Parts: sequence; C-alpha cells; structure tokens
Amino acid sequence: MGHDAHRWSTFHGERTLVVAARTVTSTVRALEVLPSLLRGDGRVTVVFAHDPTSAFSDGVLSLLHDAGCRVMPWAQLGDIAPDLILSASENIDVPEGDCPVLVLPHGVGFQKLVPDSRSARERLSGVVPDSLLESGRAWLAVSHPAQEEQLLATHPKAAGRTLLVGDPCFDELVGSWTRRKAYREALGVADHQRLVMVSSTWGPTSLLGTHPDLLPRLLAQLSCDDTRIGAILHPNVSAAHGTWQIRTLQAAALDAGLLLMPAVHSWRPALLAADVLVGDHGSVTLYGASAGIPLLLAAFGGDAVPGTAVHHLASLAPRLDPRGNLRQQLEDVVREHTPERYASVAAQAFAEPGHALARLRTALYHLLNLPEPSSPPPTPPVLPVPDPPATSVASWQVTTDVTKDSAAATITVRRIPATVTAYGENRPESATCFTYLSCADDERDLRLTESASVLVRRPPSPTSIEALGWIRDTLTRLPGSLLAASAVRGGSFLAGLRDGRVVEAAVTGPASDAGLPAAVVYACLRAGLPLDGAQVTLRIGDMRDEDVVLRLRPALTSD
Repeated sequence: MGHDAHRWSTFHGERTLVVAARTVTSTVRALEVLPSLLRGDGRVTVVFAHDPTSAFSDGVLSLLHDAGCRVMPWAQLGDIAPDLILSASENIDVPEGDCPVLVLPHGVGFQKLVPDSRSARERLSGVVPDSLLESGRAWLAVSHPAQEEQLLATHPKAAGRTLLVGDPCFDELVGSWTRRKAYREALGVADHQRLVMVSSTWGPTSLLGTHPDLLPRLLAQLSCDDTRIGAILHPNVSAAHGTWQIRTLQAAALDAGLLLMPAVHSWRPALLAADVLVGDHGSVTLYGASAGIPLLLAAFGGDAVPGTAVHHLASLAPRLDPRGNLRQQLEDVVREHTPERYASVAAQAFAEPGHALARLRTALYHLLNLPEPSSPPPTPPVLPVPDPPATSVASWQVTTDVTKDSAAATITVRRIPATVTAYGENRPESATCFTYLSCADDERDLRLTESASVLVRRPPSPTSIEALGWIRDTLTRLPGSLLAASAVRGGSFLAGLRDGRVVEAAVTGPASDAGLPAAVVYACLRAGLPLDGAQVTLRIGDMRDEDVVLRLRPALTSD
C-alpha cells in the first residue's frame, strides 16, 4: 500500500477494497463471503486493515495471517484512497473521505444490547455511529425487512441506508443440510449416538456466564456410549479470556470428551450435526432453531431486544432447568419437537433464503462502481467437514444394573467419564446395581489407574496369546484391580480375573471397545451369574441392545 505501490505490484486492480478487521467474529464473516463475491475478478484489489481498538481484538491478526491476507495498520488507512470499505463490525472509526462503507451483520440483525466502547451506556448491536450515517457513506446490509423497520424506529438517520440482502450464513446452513451425516462422522459421532450441542454467546447473561458448570453436568448425567456433548462458544469469550483460561475452567469437561469447536469456521457443520441444541439468546441458537433443530433455552439475557426474531424465539422455546434431570429434559424436547415449530422465527429473521450471496455481489459491485461479472451469481457453498476437536476419554465410572427373568439376564451399562463424576448423582449399590472405576491403558492419571477395578487395553490385540500376555502383566503390575480386558483383532474379547480365570465374550453388535464386554463380566461376577455358557442382553445406555455370550477359557499361567 502507498503512493508507489504500483512499482511492486504483480496485479493491477481498477478498484481497492479495504476490509476493516476489528474482531474475530466480524473478520470471519468477511473472510467467508468475499471469496464467492470476488472469485476470479482481477479488477478488485483487497487489503485488510487491522483495527486493534476492540476489547475483543485478540486473535484477529493470527486469523488474517493464517488466511494469507495482506494486512496494513489501521493508521495507514487515512493515507490511501480506497474505493470501498467493507466491515462486519459496525463500531469502526473510518477516516475522512467520500468512499462508501458497507457494513455486513456478523450475527442475525439488531437483536442485542451491548456495552458501548465510547461511553458507559449500552447501544444496539450492529448499528454504526450516527456520524457515519449522517455522512451518507454508510450502507447497512440486513437479512429481513423487519430489521429495517426496527432500525428506523431507534435510529431515524438510517433511513435509506439499508440494503436487503438476506443472510449468507443461514443459506449455507440450509444448503449443507444434506451433508449432515458426513459432519457427524467427522466429529466421531456414531449412528446410534445423540449429539447435544451447547451454544453460548458472550457476557454475564450468556449461557456460560450464567451456568459455567453446565457442560460437565451434561457429561456427568448422559451416558457417553449413547450421547456426545459439543460446545460452540462465541469468539468474544476466547478473545476476552484466552483459550488457556477456557480450557483450564473446562478441563474436566474436555477430559470427558467434550467437542469444543474452534471459534472460527467449524461451528456451522457442528451445528448441523446436532440432534438437539441447548442455547441462549445468541445468533447460533437462532440459526439452529431456524434450521429445525430441537432447542432448549438454558439462559436468555435481558440484553435481548424485544420484538426481534430471537425475542420471539424465547416465547416459543422450552426452558432447561440446569439443576433438574438433564437427560429427561433432553429426551422430552426431542420427542415433542416438530420441524415447523420455529418456522415463524425463521420467517421473521431471513427473507428469501438462498439468494444472499447473489444480492450481496450486486450491492458490492454497485458500490465499487464496476459492472458485475458476467459469471453466474454465486450460490451458497457446501460447508466442509470439521476436524474432530475432542480428547479420547480414558477413564469411566461404570454403573451396571442386572435384571433377571425366566428367560435370561439383562445388564444395563452406563458409562460416565471419570473426570466429571463430581457433577453427577451417585446411585447406591445394591444386590443388582454395581458401580466401579474403569481405566484404559493410556490413562495419564496414575491415581485413577491404581484405583481402577477394571483395566482395558485400548487397541485390539493382534492375537489371543498377546491379549492374554497383556492381561497377565497388567494384573501383576496393578494388584488392586479385579479384572483386565482386551479386544482381539477379529471381534472377540478376553477378560482375565484376579483368580486366574479367563472369560471370552462374543458380542453380536459393534461394541466400541473392550470396556463394554468387561462390564458384563464384572456384573455377572458381582451378581453371582455363571461365567461359562451364559447368554445375556447388554443394554448400552438407552439407545441399543446387544447379545453377549460368555464362556470360560483355560486359566492364566505365569509362564
């Protein structure tokens, strides 16, 4: 950039577009839409100007550098003459000049009151300063005519300064729904599992600000064999507190397998992968409900603006009782949900879905005073699959319930990650209900390993001989354990008992690891059921049943 930039440039554009990068949220929105709008057009040179004045500016430079953007300091913006300034952050101080300023929303409309960085008051999120409206340079993109009406009621100076374009983010969600199965597979969610996604905006009235222990409580009350828990946090949370602080505060949940989605791009496919959403008054909650996902509201702050789509959503969505039975509440909301439940919310927030990028390109080129490209209008791109962000769970509190009738026994197994058991409810043991600690061989906490009643080898053993050798060595090394178990490549499972007996388990379905057959052996041993020739039903959480056949093999030997 600069008066002699042409001497060093390879490409010689006719227009200069400056993107104002102030927060991670607003920068991401610009990065997501611009490639589709400017694809293949060498007439437009794009430069990113970093505005470091936001309380949530942390992470912006890293984001831009990772994307390969050319970045200039905000102070240098006054030395050039851009043809258009584009921003998804309304709270920018643009330099004097006459170039237009196009402001994209970084959420859904003007639905929230936020602290004003220029004063001690609150302001309406998404609205530029009055001085920029008075200059006649500002253009505000909106996704629905109702947003223009709301804006004019509070900011009359915005009259004639809005552009109805729709919402590119919502269009991408709708257009990517057919890839939901691929997103679930990428996140490691099995077909028989339910994915509960938790969404929190930022601030003290947000879900995380109101209920900081909800994530570990969910993990403690929902069996990890039939339920996965994910979290989508507003980028302002990490910008204000740092990812280190978040990971420290949520360490128990992360060790329990929480899918904490990266703050930049992965939240959208993760949202589509969800079977149920637990949210608050943030835009992600509105996107999810409008896409047809069952919803429970765990928080709804007073900073939500009455009359907006998100306020309407609050009147329709059931509320979560964070101290109640979480599993039952989730079951109820999924059972009672209908696809059209939040259709009126979507109709109030998003006008003419599917056309946002095309309308936005038309507006962009009009403001640049360039003919629109002759290529077909852009359509919403399909969202890519996300990277799995979870840590493998290595220890569990296992509860087994044994029920017997004249035909056979049923053993119900519920496994809760050991790191969140303090947030759950302990069931007292009885003649048919047993609780114990189980650890995988890659558990890093030696205290848990030495306290475990059951030890499980994570990778399947290549042969039965190797499995038996591992079982023997493990029981010798850890004398406090009752049994050790290993899967054997090919589908069988071996469990060695402290008294030397070896039990082989055959499972009809795809048992995910040796911990489930080991739970059957443990329950049979504690309940006094036969270990040789026994056939039982393994009930895994609430989602599926498998048949398990047990038989004794030759005892372990020391040689």
